[in-house]
This record gives sequence, structure tokens and C-alpha cells, in this order.
Amino acid sequence: MITIDPKKIPTRELHGYLLGAIAPRPIAFASTIDREGRVNLSPFSYFNVFGTNPPILIFSPARRVSGNTQKHTLENVREQGEVVINIVSFSMVKQTSLASTEYDKGVNEFVKAGFTEQKSERVAPPRVAESPACFECKVQQVIETGQQGGAGNLVVCEVVLAHFKENIFNEDGQIDPHRLDAVGRMGGDWYCRAQGEALFTLPKPSRRQGMGIDQLPEEIRNSKVLTGSHLAQLASEATVPEQSELTRHQQDQAIKEVEQKHKNDQEGFIMEMHQLAKQYLDKGETMKAWASLMLI
Repeated sequence: MITIDPKKIPTRELHGYLLGAIAPRPIAFASTIDREGRVNLSPFSYFNVFGTNPPILIFSPARRVSGNTQKHTLENVREQGEVVINIVSFSMVKQTSLASTEYDKGVNEFVKAGFTEQKSERVAPPRVAESPACFECKVQQVIETGQQGGAGNLVVCEVVLAHFKENIFNEDGQIDPHRLDAVGRMGGDWYCRAQGEALFTLPKPSRRQGMGIDQLPEEIRNSKVLTGSHLAQLASEATVPEQSELTRHQQDQAIKEVEQKHKNDQEGFIMEMHQLAKQYLDKGETMKAWASLMLI
């Protein structure tokens, strides 16, 4: 491990480490207006949702490391107390990056980046028409974390009205991540796209109480093949499955072939069964993995 004391390295270097490791981060594409009614649009990746009742979003326009100045977005939310947080999809990410340019105060990034202003209903700043989801917000408070360059300013926003494009919903009325096609920030020039093989499902253990890795049979828990991730998949079951649940799966051709191959080789049989269980788990076939392991 490389160990770093934040107080012993330059802020810019620490910034790179933090943003490189704490990723991906969602992007708050914030539209605001100043006291003269001039529009500003800028992306921030210090952002997330922090509550549902009331619905709270927080983003942080940090003070610039170079020059220790504050961003126009921060000035605007302090002056006007309103912001629209627009979600960034892959189709608009290059324009979003362009909007992050340090233009002079009063320059409209909607125009510079080619976005369409859409009138909001409950706040003054406009929405980004191209965004798949937009949240009209009232600013509850701004929390300063410091006065030095790189210090954060937590803009606590309450959502007063939300807008979603109809085409991001699936047939069950839920937001489909494939249709949302969101992007996130990584370190440096890197982004990531929440699409294709980057997306996967994993049932929450809270829906059923998993037995825990400590309750797995010792010969499985101490496997030389299965990783902690594989063991967690097995241990997400409430109990070790009954043999009656496994008999059907033990008829799988791959399991039968391993049994036949190692009739007189118990050590080889155990090792190959663990390898087979690993393959099943990697494909999400947990019960087949249990079926192979419980034959040992």
C-alpha cells in the first residue's frame, strides 16, 4: 500500500488521488442565474442524493485550487437561492464538458455548448431540454468546509419539482439504466458510461437475511478456488439449500462429467468441483454452484 498524509502533499496532487480513487461520481449539471438574470450552466461531480423526504440533493462547487476563487455557480446560488440540477446522459457529455470551460461571468454556457433552455415551472433558472432528468431546486443552505483553495461548499438543495423524459422508463414504470445512459466522472480526463457490460444486477441482501460467510460449510469457506465475492454469493442464501432443492441441478451435464472423470480421484474431484462452482457463480447460477459443492 502507498500511504499518503493529506497535509504533506500539494493540494493539486491530493485532488488527483481523491478524484482518481473515489469514482465514478454522478454529475450535477447545474443551471443558475445571477441577480441580473444572466444564465450560467456548469457541471459538478461532487454530487449525490441525500434524502427522499424531503428530497435533498447536494453538490459542491469547490473553491479553485489555483487562485482560491469561487465559481459563478456558487455566487449565483448564494444570491438567488435556486438551481436546476440536470442529469447528464452519454449523448450530451461532450457538450457538458465544453460547458465546464472557465468562461467570463455573464457568458451563457447554454449558448456556448449548444444546449436548449427550457423554462422551469417553480424556479427561475432554466432546465436543459436535452437532459433525461431535471430537478428544480430551492437552496436550503450552503455549508463551507474551508476558505482555502480546494475547499468545498456544500449546496443543500430541496427538489420542488422533478422532470423525466418518458423514454427512460421501462414497461414497469421504472427508470431503465440502459435508457437513461448516464455518465460519471472518473479521475483526470476519464469518464465512464453506465451502459452495456458495465451494468449488472445484484439482489439486495435486505430482501432476505443472508446466512453470512461464517455459516458456510468449512470446506467451502476455506476453498482455494472461490474468492470472497463467490463466497458472498453463496452466503446470500438464507440457509444451506436442502438436498431436495439441489437434486435437479445435480443432473447438469457438466457436473456429471466431473463425477465420471474423477471416480477414483477424490482430491482432483474436489478441486474441479470448486472450479465448476466458480464458473456457475460467475454466470449467476448460484443453485448450480451449490449443487456441485454439496456433492463433495
